[in-house]
Amino acid sequence: MLRQAPWATTILATLLITTGAAYAQEETASLDSQYTDADGDLVADAPTDAAKLDDPSTLVFAYTPVEDPAIYEDIWTPFIDHLEKVTGKDVQFFAVQSNSAEVEAMRSGRLHIAGFSTGPTPYAVNLAGAVPFAIMGSDDGQFGYKLQIYTQADSDIKEVADMAGKRIAHTSPTSNSGNLAPRALFPDLGVVPDKDYVVSYSGSHDQSMLGVVAGDYDAAPVASEVVDRMAERGLYDPAKVRIVWESDPFPTTSYTFAHNLAPELKEKIKEAFFSFDFKGTALGEEFSGVSKFIPITYKDQWKVIRQIQKANGVQYTPEGLAAE
Repeated sequence: MLRQAPWATTILATLLITTGAAYAQEETASLDSQYTDADGDLVADAPTDAAKLDDPSTLVFAYTPVEDPAIYEDIWTPFIDHLEKVTGKDVQFFAVQSNSAEVEAMRSGRLHIAGFSTGPTPYAVNLAGAVPFAIMGSDDGQFGYKLQIYTQADSDIKEVADMAGKRIAHTSPTSNSGNLAPRALFPDLGVVPDKDYVVSYSGSHDQSMLGVVAGDYDAAPVASEVVDRMAERGLYDPAKVRIVWESDPFPTTSYTFAHNLAPELKEKIKEAFFSFDFKGTALGEEFSGVSKFIPITYKDQWKVIRQIQKANGVQYTPEGLAAE
């Protein structure tokens, strides 16, 4: 049974209020020196020199490396076929092994379209010139996932404070729900990561969850969307675990294109995303509860994530990304 203090659902709102003072004035971009932001939308501007615009014959697409890339190549095939038809270009699925590798691939020009996890999205924006434009959502425009804390069904961890002195798995340093949000939210719930318990990085949400099931960890903060997909594929027995606490929703994976793509190509890519019908596809079956791609902006939908990362002292540098 989910046990949550009456005031727990207000923690995220409180965080926004307390950190929001720093955002009272207009935010400025934290872009790498090779990029500019003349229009103030916090993402890299397209090159003004037409010779620097990229219009490749083959588009390279990558999905966030949360779980087994080989499985997701098959799942994304219907969408890739649709993307090829709309853009008139060949599309290659690129299986990335880490968030840092995915960011570096776009930064170096080897990746044109990508889904970046919530936490790494700001790194992709600032270090690689990624421009978020879409997110998966439902027909009514809703989207998001929750940070959930899982423990074993028979565990003596009944609330967040009970994790003190336990073996707790975080996913990776740049992960939002797997590390940064817990570090920002948990202190007000009675436990401070790296002070009240030693953080063990598992490498991914699925490894954290499987580690809890196996008893390698006493508990782990994970992304609800990943855990739900794992359960649907039978990768763990839900009866063996229990939710201790969950947060209000965060934005999910951002879908981006490289800032230097030709304007006409960018519009075709947007058209492909926003015209794709999830119904009856492997993608629709994998991502239950969503039915379409919804337009978003990095400036608006990722504000809460930037605030959480600011509260953690995150700086969007290659060194920070390498720590992932």
